[in-house]
Order: sequence, then structure tokens, then C-alpha cells
Amino acid sequence: MLKFNSFYPRYPRRKFLKHLGLAGVGILAACSTPANNTTDNNQPVKIGAMYLLTGGFATYGEFARDGINLALTEINTNGGINGRTVEVIFEHEGDPVQTARRLVLEENVDFLIGIDSSGNAEALVPTLPELDRVLMVTHAATPKITGELCNKYIFRCSINGAQNATAGADIATKAPYLKWTTIGPDYAFGHQSWDFFQKAVQQRQPDIKFLDKTAFPTLGAEDYNSFITTLTESNADAIWCSLWGNDLVNFVRQANKFGLFAKFPVYMELGAAMEVLTALGAEMPIAQWVGTRYWWQTPDTEINRNFVQKFRDRYNSYPSYNAQNAYVGLHLLAAAANDAKTTKTEAVIQALEGREYEAPMGKVTIRATDHQAIVDVTWGKTANSTDYEFPILDPIQIAPGNSVTRPVNATSCQL
Repeated sequence: MLKFNSFYPRYPRRKFLKHLGLAGVGILAACSTPANNTTDNNQPVKIGAMYLLTGGFATYGEFARDGINLALTEINTNGGINGRTVEVIFEHEGDPVQTARRLVLEENVDFLIGIDSSGNAEALVPTLPELDRVLMVTHAATPKITGELCNKYIFRCSINGAQNATAGADIATKAPYLKWTTIGPDYAFGHQSWDFFQKAVQQRQPDIKFLDKTAFPTLGAEDYNSFITTLTESNADAIWCSLWGNDLVNFVRQANKFGLFAKFPVYMELGAAMEVLTALGAEMPIAQWVGTRYWWQTPDTEINRNFVQKFRDRYNSYPSYNAQNAYVGLHLLAAAANDAKTTKTEAVIQALEGREYEAPMGKVTIRATDHQAIVDVTWGKTANSTDYEFPILDPIQIAPGNSVTRPVNATSCQL
């Protein structure tokens, strides 16, 4: 069963309450004690899904919603959770702390899933103990939430920024480029991406230099001309780019006018996101290394082929990594609760720790000691294809998950 926040998306519930003079309801709810999970009754199991569903990054949230809805159909068709129907309530993540509190205190959801923004994830994770709910993160890539901010309630089924940057460094250090600069969003993810890329490169090739001239535009920036000028004047051999979503689309279009991609190889950490490739089409530069957190053409397994076909049949599009990650996240929650034979938080936590799951992206292992997924990481070079209206990846390079994942003692996570 699918449920949207009342009046969403045209008239958000919080705005509706405010106009009725009831804005204080949210404040009162935030001071309440979370109810117990709705276990051992015939009521639906409720899951609160929080994604970016409005604004310039809404395509990511929309793809996630599609992935969840596909998983939801499969789960309910196969008996739901412990024989109970599963219901998902979607919210724009907005203020993530208030959104999560409303979902737990007003909607009494049993689990939380989602979060696109790393900054939002870092704000939300420390509040989970008071909510006493599992949060399955399916997108936000900040390593901190399975690192120094970790707690027993937070799990991530997707690739984090350190894993993706390390896989990119493996490729970058096989090229002859000795001087690097970066462009990335000016918030947690962009700076962390650059930091982890530098560390991974230096471990592999200590003589590589990282230049002081870097570019960190604000998230949602529209004019990149001054930042592109900074890159062209940096004296770099190559550029590491962690822009994503609509920011990356706008950057590429403006950089094309400057001829940037003819002058520099640009390694785009999230350049193979379907949200980017389909928006750019023929405008996407060819023969550039790009990363992703799932690519629908790999692995060539029956599970992945079936997922892609079902997704295309339902939505007439190819699944993005955010769709696949959300799909996997919901299945993991359902499988853990079914094995635990309850939706009680502590039992589901135990059922998730160390769990292995055969996903479309390949084998996913939830490491028990920090709740981070160990999964293979995909990079590739953009290539034209007569079969699609967007570039594909050719060749594709897969980094084994264990080879790009930091040991737990390097993450500062203490559960």
C-alpha cells in the first residue's frame, strides 16, 4: 500500500497545518515519546521514506520512489512482513529531523528509509536513539554516518563516498596525470570526496600533487563560469569532479562552451547517474571516466536482468542507482523483519547485522561492526551507443567491495 503525505507535493502538510493555525502540533509531537513498533497486530507495517522530492534534485527522489514502489509490490505480493501488508509513507526530506520525528511520532512508522543529502544524513543520525527506529540509508554517501557518527540504528545498503572515491583513485593512478584539482559541491559530500580521493591517490602514488586552486560552488548553483575559469587556470593535468544531479548537468553544459573537456580529463564521481546521462544525452562528453553506485548493465545476472526488465515494464525507463538502492533497502528491511518474526527495533537490528543479500547490483553484505554495505563499485568510460538516447559505459571497470572499503578501525565507528 502506498501513502503520500497529505496534500503532497502541491501543498505540503506542514504548510497546510500552519495555515490552519496548528503549526504547534509538530512541536508538541517532537517532545513526545515514540510509541512502540506496531508489532503483533493486523495493522499494516508502516515505513517512512524520506527523499528529495522537490527542487533541482527531485529526479533522485522520484527514482528512489519508483524503486521502493516496485519492491513494495513484490513484498506485499509475497505476504508482506509477517503476514501484514506493508505501507510506505513518502515525505520530502526537507528538515530531516523534524520529518523523521513526524513520521515516528504522528504516523508511528516501524522503520525509516532514504535520505539523499549527506548533510541531512549527518543531522538526522544522532537523533535516531531517541526515535528508537532503524534508518536504512539508500543514497547519502557521507562516510561519517557509518563512521564517527554511527549508532546501532543506522544502516546503509549503498556505496559510501570513501568507497567510490577509492575506486576512482585506482583508475586515476593508472593514468599519467601528476597534478590534480577538483570541483565539488560546497558541503559535506564535496569536501569529503576530495579528501578521500587525495588520501587514496597518495597511498597508491605519493608523487602526485593536489593543487590549491579548487572550486566548491554552493549546492544548487546555476552559474559555473567563474569556477570553470578557476579550473582552467589551475595548471592541473586532470580534474576530480564530485558535482551531482542538476548541478553536474549545468556544469557540463557550461563547461562544454569553454571547451573544458577537450583540455582536461574530468573524472566525474557520479557522472554515470541515469539522472545525469538522460538529461544531457548527446551533450555528455565522451571518453570521460565516470562513476556510479549501480549500473543497470552490470552484473550480467538473472537477478539484475529481471530487475531491469520489471523496472522498464513499469516505468518505461532504465533504473538509476537511486532506484536500485531504494529497492534493495526496502527488501532488506522486509527480509530482516520476516526473519526476526517481528518489527521490534532491537530484533530487526540483530537480523540486519552481517546480513547478505543478492541484489541487482550483486552481493551486498551489511558489515556487522559498522552497518556499512560491502558491495562492488562500478566506474566506466562514457561511450556513444546507437541503441540508446544517452551515453553508456564502455569499458566498465568493477572494483571489488572489500578492496575499496576501509577497515572498521579506520572509520572511528564504535557500536
